[in-house]
Amino acid sequence: MGDVRPFCGLRYNLQRITDPSTVVTPPYDVISPEERSLYYRRSPYNIIRLESGEEQPGDSPQNNKYTRAAATLDDWLREGILIQEKQPAFYIVEHRFPYQDMDRSRWGLIARVRLEDFEGGQIRPHERTTREPAVDRLHLLRSCRTNLSPIIGLFRTEKGEMAALLQELSKKTPDMNATDSYGVKYCLSVVTDEAAIEKVSTFLIDKVIYIADGHHRYETALRYQKEQCAAHPSHTGNESFNFVMMSLTDSHDPDLVVLPSHRLVRGLESHRIAQLEEMISPYFHMEELPPPLPTFFEPVQTWLWTPEMRGKGRTVLGLYGLHGQKFYRLRLRRNADLHSLMTEEELRLWRDLDVVLLQRVILQAALGIDTTEKEDYHLKYTSDGLEAKTQVDSGEYQLAFFLNTVPVSSILDTADTGRRLPQKSTYFYPKTPAGLVINPVWAED
Repeated sequence: MGDVRPFCGLRYNLQRITDPSTVVTPPYDVISPEERSLYYRRSPYNIIRLESGEEQPGDSPQNNKYTRAAATLDDWLREGILIQEKQPAFYIVEHRFPYQDMDRSRWGLIARVRLEDFEGGQIRPHERTTREPAVDRLHLLRSCRTNLSPIIGLFRTEKGEMAALLQELSKKTPDMNATDSYGVKYCLSVVTDEAAIEKVSTFLIDKVIYIADGHHRYETALRYQKEQCAAHPSHTGNESFNFVMMSLTDSHDPDLVVLPSHRLVRGLESHRIAQLEEMISPYFHMEELPPPLPTFFEPVQTWLWTPEMRGKGRTVLGLYGLHGQKFYRLRLRRNADLHSLMTEEELRLWRDLDVVLLQRVILQAALGIDTTEKEDYHLKYTSDGLEAKTQVDSGEYQLAFFLNTVPVSSILDTADTGRRLPQKSTYFYPKTPAGLVINPVWAED
């Protein structure tokens, strides 16, 4: 069973930081260099200085973005910019956001979760990772000894009971409110009442946790835990480095939003592009479509899934950039033989998932993007369809593939088998930001 615990988090001192909106940021992996500069200018106490610091000329092993983050953290603690909770707490966060012309509200519980190897089965990943971000996060964790942004974890319930419980326990007047650059409002309630903590802990005691967002951070925390256990032979298992900060969300929360992660392709030889249509024709029927609205983009799913196609219920994905500025819908043929590309178990799980079919049939088999190194060079990922089209129009990328959302049930079912979807298969929206609460993983804690 998962071990979920309250903790004494570090939070911004609201007597010093009167507008929390100026100090929170998205997690590091969705921040562009331009956005990083904006967050730096927004406040001298913005969490960006810890979460994703700037590299500088003359950086060295003794002075770099990681050592500067640690020094900044020490300064903020000493100056009272950050203060530590006096009692162990659960942190309930409500994400209020507009989506598809509706106001939505997703609930999460920020807590410490005991680290487990994936082989144990209680913490389950759902997509592959690459090495580079994990190395960056490990350097930062070693320097700051804190979790700065929570991993998003999901768990199964029958009817979404956890969202109702968190709403019941949250405060009418939250302890902190912050609004990000995209208009998402985060309302944080600090829960220290022992009866409430016991109620939540009991509810979660038998739950498997699925990593929705933050695979790199989880793998980094596992590696750091092993380092710390080796450095502290008398460890008991209850030290803070044996845990990681997560924001836990009910998989049946009606406002749990998963966006597709579209693929942009660059740097391919011209013959690969020229042969693409022929290579995929045994698997996909290719149909030219009228272009979507220039504002784009009516949601990609609306564009791909015309009313006629919805009735047929076959796997579809979009393609832009082949034969000039033309849009195509790729529809999986009913008799497509995928056995040479996928095992029987994979076909059972993934035959209807366009993100896997794109990976196996098109990117790997047809375009030759079949190693992690090639993926890192040739591919870019975005949940913004207009950005994908624009970057092909600019000539920076050759092709854009538009995907549908991966259903939450498919994410959980994949994780239950021990398999993983391709990297960047999902984009959970909104991300829980850095700066709401920080989890210290000091050895002495």
